[in-house]
Amino acid sequence: MTLWLSRRRALAASLLAIPEVALCTTRSRAQTGQSRIDGVVYEAISPVMEKNRVPGIAVAVTVQGERSLFNYGVASKESGQRVTEDTLFEIGSLSKTFTATLACLAQANGSLVLSDMASKYLPALAGTSFDKISLLELATYTAGGLPLQFPDNVIDWDQMIAYFKNWRPTYAPGTRRLYSNPSMGLVGCLAARSMKAPFDDFMERQLFPMLGLTRTYLKVPRDQMGTYAFGYAKDDKPIRVRPGVFDSEAYGVKTTATDMIRFVEANISCAVPEITLRRAIAATQTGYFTVDGMTQGLGWEMYAWPTGLDRLLAGNSSKMILESHAVTQVAAPVLPQQPMLINKTGSTNGFGSYAAFTPKERLGIVILANRSFPITDRITSAYKILTALSNVEK
Repeated sequence: MTLWLSRRRALAASLLAIPEVALCTTRSRAQTGQSRIDGVVYEAISPVMEKNRVPGIAVAVTVQGERSLFNYGVASKESGQRVTEDTLFEIGSLSKTFTATLACLAQANGSLVLSDMASKYLPALAGTSFDKISLLELATYTAGGLPLQFPDNVIDWDQMIAYFKNWRPTYAPGTRRLYSNPSMGLVGCLAARSMKAPFDDFMERQLFPMLGLTRTYLKVPRDQMGTYAFGYAKDDKPIRVRPGVFDSEAYGVKTTATDMIRFVEANISCAVPEITLRRAIAATQTGYFTVDGMTQGLGWEMYAWPTGLDRLLAGNSSKMILESHAVTQVAAPVLPQQPMLINKTGSTNGFGSYAAFTPKERLGIVILANRSFPITDRITSAYKILTALSNVEK
């Protein structure tokens, strides 16, 4: 018996003693040649699942175009329903990669230009600070200090417009990065307006089908609610994301690990039928600013590969999310010419997600969980898996 298998059985026995962390794995392809990936994934995921008492996790790995899926635990502690390949998870800010793809698609088909000022696409913002802030600066969180969230009293369109009209930049646009839901949310809103369609309609009826995603939603259909996992917050009560201004644009996607790894594969190879969508996907991976070892793309964040775990953790830290950072503008933004690791985290109150991939190696991973467990643990687990399966010399 191999060491990893004996550990797996021992750990499974201990986890099964805890109902809310009951463990189950399913695989998407033949067992031949799969045991190594099985072991790598299990050894990386099981400890953090136990440590953080995560009820359920879905993991998807793609290696050279071959996909593996692993489902652990339960989608609902109350019903005991298992996580399966059909389980829908909230992915939080990982949704921004879809919003960025939409904006780049709008540019690819000539509906907008990212270097244009934001007010051009929303007349209500004419005469405000957004006359001097570009869509690109909004999409890279360098608009001048838009906050992480809207104030609590901004709950509808009119209040959002009033907020933006009264907002003034703290920094000159393009000089500092401050991560912001309103910033990327506005990008998605304006991109959809440029294509004369409501954001939700365009995403669900056009972009998701173009990407080949069959179980990805902003509003989960009634007949799919039975597959929608419950998230679990600190009080351990079941929870799902609540509506809010720009919720769809910034953090509103619900999807399966199967669809997410398909999206990752599309980003790895840009192998989608529509040429404008291929261009849009490539554009999201273009670097525009560098900050503390990380290169900011559109939605995605990038690092030279191979990279150390410490750098990856720093680039996804609370400090990077909550504080402003001076940026260096890339002189001539182009697609990365060197091997890169491209990633994005996401969280809602009850869910946590992470996606990372290395295009040169055609290697990628998605982790979806129904508890917002620490980003450090998500990234550390993913890093163990990626480096174990990587061909890049460490």
